[in-house]
Amino acid sequence: MEDQAIITLFLDRSEQAISELSNKYGRLCCKIAGNILHNSLDTEECVNDTYLCVWNSVPPQQPNPLMTYVCSITRNLALKKYHASAAVKRNSYYDVALEELETCLSVPDTAETAFSAKELAELLNRFLGALDRENRVIFLRRYWYADSVSAIAIRLRMSDNQVSVRLHRIRKKLKAYLRKEGVPV
Repeated sequence: MEDQAIITLFLDRSEQAISELSNKYGRLCCKIAGNILHNSLDTEECVNDTYLCVWNSVPPQQPNPLMTYVCSITRNLALKKYHASAAVKRNSYYDVALEELETCLSVPDTAETAFSAKELAELLNRFLGALDRENRVIFLRRYWYADSVSAIAIRLRMSDNQVSVRLHRIRKKLKAYLRKEGVPV
């Protein structure tokens, strides 16, 4: 079913909307949440919470594209759950991916140097837009979808080492780009 037809079902408050959303994007939501949470029960709960969140937000929202909207909700809910459980114990799998980016994105928390999330997002979008397709996929698979280096290597038919080296080079370019744009890193 097309995205607009699914949105119409949500606007009509039809319960079929949840089924159609699940059929179209359920596996993707499970993958995103599972990559972050590494717990099948938490993943299932997160995906169900995603459906509820979409149900409650459409209407008034009419997201376009629907996939990005649903993936963002899933990722944000999974991160919230991850941070709640990480407060109790450290979950090293996802922490590794976050720590890799820390050297590029850690901005001192002062009034003089603070950048808003929106400004940083715009800079990141411009940086990603300048990357070639393969490097952009590698970066997004690692830091947005939380795929492991091995999973990315398999997906792109590369060695783990090639992916690791590319990620290192992309982070290095990102750091240089942010410095050039005046973001203290």
